Amino acid sequence: MRSLWLTAIVSAVALGCSGGSTGAGAAAGAGSGAGSGADAGAGADASAGAGAGAGAGTGALDAQAGALDGSGGGPFDAGGGASSVDGALATATDAAAPVGFWDSTNLPAAKNVMMFKFLNRTNGKYADAEVYWSFKSGSISETHSIAEQPTYDMPANSAGRVYFYLCAAADTTCAGDPTKSKYFDFIEHTIGAHQYNGNTTRVDAFGIKVAIRLHCSDGYDVAVGEDYATFQEDRAVTFQRFVDAVPAEFKPLAQPPNAPYRIVQPGAAGFGQGGANANYYAPFVDALWSANGMTIAKPGPNASGLGANPDLSAAIYRHVGAVAGTFSAAGKLTNQKLWSDSGTFYTAAPADYYAQFWHANALGGKAYGFPYDDVGGYSSYISHSNPQYLLVAIGW
Repeated sequence: MRSLWLTAIVSAVALGCSGGSTGAGAAAGAGSGAGSGADAGAGADASAGAGAGAGAGTGALDAQAGALDGSGGGPFDAGGGASSVDGALATATDAAAPVGFWDSTNLPAAKNVMMFKFLNRTNGKYADAEVYWSFKSGSISETHSIAEQPTYDMPANSAGRVYFYLCAAADTTCAGDPTKSKYFDFIEHTIGAHQYNGNTTRVDAFGIKVAIRLHCSDGYDVAVGEDYATFQEDRAVTFQRFVDAVPAEFKPLAQPPNAPYRIVQPGAAGFGQGGANANYYAPFVDALWSANGMTIAKPGPNASGLGANPDLSAAIYRHVGAVAGTFSAAGKLTNQKLWSDSGTFYTAAPADYYAQFWHANALGGKAYGFPYDDVGGYSSYISHSNPQYLLVAIGW
């Protein structure tokens, strides 16, 4: 897979306590970091990351309306209980986490920036000795099972990724090297000396279920990723629900040869150059351009090529904005209320129903379903100062 990390510009909404800029392309502190994909239609390793600086705006607070632990008590060490809710997804609610889901016990104090703890949430499908995490950065190269090492003292690093692999003891394809497993996924981040910026991502594909929960010294506590109902169901059920939920054009994304290992993004299964659905978005693109009198070049296959116009790219995938006065002739957003109501997204075809599915099955409705899904504050990107630990749930 190709890496599309950008530097200096963070195409994400920084979520913190101090106010600031919102929307794609906001500079986040002074750090270089993991940027949103340069090609908004490519969907290859293109989800947003973060700068290593102090973080910029608050955007919409990624809170779960009390769903982190239901009450703030019990075994979750929630740091003050239910988080507050702010921003455009304030009406999103999730079921409370299953008892013990977020286990923050036995966490050693970090000597570096923060402690990561990896949690086996495969519902008994895999033992701790069969669930692996891997982190490589510069001279660092760590790959361990949860049974061997459930925590990692994370240092500062830019454009980093932690990969996760499921490898049964009897699986000859990966028994000698768990990183050869076909069941894998990752999270990405940029971590400064006193700052966490990161996200889960579905920009490329769904591999295995992943959720993260960030806890900071001031009590800030937030979780993003697949929701608890999705974690509790078998992976085959998730695949079938996807097939049942999306229109015919999107069903192959979760069918062989992609299944049973991946649900891939549209550009990898018929929506890219030369694919049967390469021009899927063309009718809406025509309507969007006509309504707004836009003079810039129209996008390519799968609505690609709009990296300089993230709002316009997001409008195509979400099927919104085909009303006069929404965009300028140069394709820049003029109606700042376009992103205020997520209920207006994906209401008619053509739309990115792959992305819609991951939002519908994500904590707080926050997900990265396409490279500029951070537009309006709807992505799974989280950012905060003085992080203490990150809990990472890995599911089947």
